[in-house]
Amino acid sequence: MAVSKTVEATRLAGAVAAGLTTLGENRVQEAEAKAPVLPGARWHLIGPLQSNKARRAVELFEVIESIDSADLARRLDRIAGGAGHAPLGVYLQVNVDGDNAKAGFLPETLETELPVLVALPNLRLLGLMTVGRLVGKPEDARPTFVRLRELSERLRGGVGELGPGLSMGMSDDYPIAIEEGATVIRVGRALFGERPIGDAAKA
Repeated sequence: MAVSKTVEATRLAGAVAAGLTTLGENRVQEAEAKAPVLPGARWHLIGPLQSNKARRAVELFEVIESIDSADLARRLDRIAGGAGHAPLGVYLQVNVDGDNAKAGFLPETLETELPVLVALPNLRLLGLMTVGRLVGKPEDARPTFVRLRELSERLRGGVGELGPGLSMGMSDDYPIAIEEGATVIRVGRALFGERPIGDAAKA
């Protein structure tokens, strides 16, 4: 997936024409501005979702990769059902490293709540997502990716409705993520160059 946050629509048009049709945005409002001028693009939300933007997110995004709580999942399920939306594809964001600075389900919490989540009729649980740690060497990110893969395997052994998708790995460490089973990688800087100073999350 090409992470298109902060990249102007004119540059993205060339990327879409070249075949990079799956675009990841951090903010609902940024995707809202770009989507009308980029026909043929498929949009994933990869950043945090505020509850007051949930309805617009359901309308805009094919997949939401940042479901970090049961409450948010239930809200999206209600909105998707009320809108007659086909089941909305989602990834459950997991804080596998227990990092207090990151959002997401803790693994033990997800294990408890998963039976309720898979029963939501208007969501399609494609798999799990994690945001890797900032590390000095790409290889140092491997334990995070291993933990997510092992968690997915364990959970799917008990709850078959959870999809096998693993969204993990960014520009610096995606080769390691692929080695550990990533099915979706989020690559921005490696495609579009450095982002403006102040955009903290490096994809």
